[in-house]
Amino acid sequence: MNNNGFTLQDALFIGFGATLLVALKGVLRLKLGLTGHSMFLMSFFYLICYGAVQKRGAISICGLLAGMMAMMLSVGKGGPFILVKFALPAFAMDLCLLVLPTVMALKWRCIILAIVATFAWASKGFIEDLIVGFSIQIALLHLGKSLLFGSFFAILGAVLVPPVLNRLRSHDLLDREEL
Repeated sequence: MNNNGFTLQDALFIGFGATLLVALKGVLRLKLGLTGHSMFLMSFFYLICYGAVQKRGAISICGLLAGMMAMMLSVGKGGPFILVKFALPAFAMDLCLLVLPTVMALKWRCIILAIVATFAWASKGFIEDLIVGFSIQIALLHLGKSLLFGSFFAILGAVLVPPVLNRLRSHDLLDREEL
């Protein structure tokens, strides 16, 4: 067995996480009127994928799969840019994992990764605002609002990850030890 590659269980878990993310986002279609509420589900499922698979690139693959499914199923708004909406935070999380120390407690790593993902998610909106023609002041105001509310929801999703992973391990649904 090759420890560097993904096993069938890893691939199934990544695919399940991406599918459940898109399905919940599509079924719930929460129009809360709050900026950043989508970061709750996104950070939760990406971090569950990180904790369950524990291999580099797992979050990025999950984000790409989720983005492609969302684009094909027309979940959300933005057309082909929906792929960027899902993939950019996932890539940012994987890049952050290259420099994040593993001696840190899982809860704190999850919170840091969620905040990094929020920065990537909010920067996409900032760039869109500038492309559309908003002034830099308005674009920065939208960026600040997105960062504040997105971070709140992302952190809420992140703090739920360690207990869920512990529950999955206690029922022998994960074959790896704790991170």
